[in-house]
Amino acid sequence: MELEGHLAEGYALSESQIADYARDGHLLLPKVANREILKAFAPAIEEEVKRLNRQDKPLRERDTYGQAFIQISNLWETSAQVRRFVMARRFAGIAARLMQADGVRIYHDQALFKEPGGGHTPWHQDQIYWPLDTTQTITMWMPLVDIPADVGSMSFVSGSYHRGYISKLVISDESHRTLQHYIDGSGMPVVHYGAMQAGDATFHAGWTLHSAPSNPTDAMRKVMTIIYVADGTRILEPDSNARRSDLTRWMPERRPGELADSRLNPLVYSAAGS
Repeated sequence: MELEGHLAEGYALSESQIADYARDGHLLLPKVANREILKAFAPAIEEEVKRLNRQDKPLRERDTYGQAFIQISNLWETSAQVRRFVMARRFAGIAARLMQADGVRIYHDQALFKEPGGGHTPWHQDQIYWPLDTTQTITMWMPLVDIPADVGSMSFVSGSYHRGYISKLVISDESHRTLQHYIDGSGMPVVHYGAMQAGDATFHAGWTLHSAPSNPTDAMRKVMTIIYVADGTRILEPDSNARRSDLTRWMPERRPGELADSRLNPLVYSAAGS
């Protein structure tokens, strides 16, 4: 019950932190989950990644995306223990306050494990994959282990989310080159949060440009992410194969124009307390 209480209790956000997020489209928060929470839930996340991972090619034989991380999505569907973590009101409440939304739903979760020797994650915007008619999307990115600066948290381009759809390029060498050129000419600052402790978390908007460094160490960089969308969001007509795929996978039995409230998009926080 103590664990459930921690997952349900609120996280103290200051008005200045909320304002910083509104300005920059990203924010680092310490101790979003405590060590007891990680001790209880990280093994279940790691077990699901191990069980569901189908990547068997050596790193050198993969493309840039494949070298960036092992990616396993919607672990909450396959593990009751991970479901308790992903559905935590504590995390969703932070997402709601930062987005200034009355309620938030799960879009999906992702475990992103960067292997020893794994490559960098190219510059990209998450929301090019999401057929969601809103700017109110946000990702919580939480390391399950302490990570040093050289493995690192992500780099963010402050204010880039205000520009919306910058490029349709999916994560690739081309997206990295093209967006790096755009960033260099934009005048927008790049922020890198450096080392993070297990249970710290960054939050970033769906349109925020971001990237991550390679992993030069011999330890796995284990990260769990949860993507949220504001309650009441409607679905866009997909304009790419990536968005068509996302609509089919993450919002089953829903169509463009309808609410993003399928059985895979449960309401996990409302200001009214439901």
